[in-house]
Amino acid sequence: MTVSLLKRSLVIVVAVPLLGLCSPLGASSQTQASPSQAADAIDVVNPPADAQKSASGLATKVLIAGSGTATPTPTDLVNIVYVVRTKDGRTLSSGPASKMQVGTIAVPGLVEGLQLMVAGEKRRMWMPQDLAFKGQSGRPAGPVVFDVTLIEIVPPPAVPADVAAAPADAEKTKSGLASKVIKPGTGSEHPSKKSTVTVHYSGWTTDGKMFDSSVARGKPTSFPLDRVIAGWTEGVQLMVPGETRRSWIPEKLAYQGQDGKPKGMLVFDVELISIDDK
Repeated sequence: MTVSLLKRSLVIVVAVPLLGLCSPLGASSQTQASPSQAADAIDVVNPPADAQKSASGLATKVLIAGSGTATPTPTDLVNIVYVVRTKDGRTLSSGPASKMQVGTIAVPGLVEGLQLMVAGEKRRMWMPQDLAFKGQSGRPAGPVVFDVTLIEIVPPPAVPADVAAAPADAEKTKSGLASKVIKPGTGSEHPSKKSTVTVHYSGWTTDGKMFDSSVARGKPTSFPLDRVIAGWTEGVQLMVPGETRRSWIPEKLAYQGQDGKPKGMLVFDVELISIDDK
């Protein structure tokens, strides 16, 4: 059975928890190991002597060598498949390949282990609980073993040259929002506060660190404008379909210092694909 245990991205929508690459660990479906899986039992607690060990307590071993020399960074998107084995004998599978940004994965041991890998590689990772699911309710408890295949590494969208501050030619509103059209759209129709829209977006902090991107995931997202941060509600209403706009959103119009969310002014590139519900 498949599980969604890993992702915790920083989606814009504030009415839902941080979801997949956009929830803290997603809902999980768990299956007891079959007899064939039990026959291939792995010592989850004690890694073999030839495993590589890091200062954090992570142990890893390459099962299938990959190609090339490039390893992913926290901002890179990776396409992976994985199997998790628990101390009590359960085997959990990711199912089809999953794309996620390395730095948004909620399993510290996997974040560390992926950065050791190259494309095409399969690696086994032994993780103590504090590098795995940290005793969270509804998640596998204790140490676990991940078998991870890294299919592909995808670099993130380029950091805007003006990410540190809005340029002089940016439009500014009374609220403090600044924005600039990067690519003009078509037509004259604008969404309203109650509209549902479909967009592609990438978001950065002012030091150039990307914290979320539907572009990197390769899949646009849809949401009602009255259920997002205030800077999005206001900024997207300035747009027409087909337009790409960069917005500099002050903290008071963003996450307002909430724990677990990006702090300070945030910069978003947003492409308005369509107005779905007017």
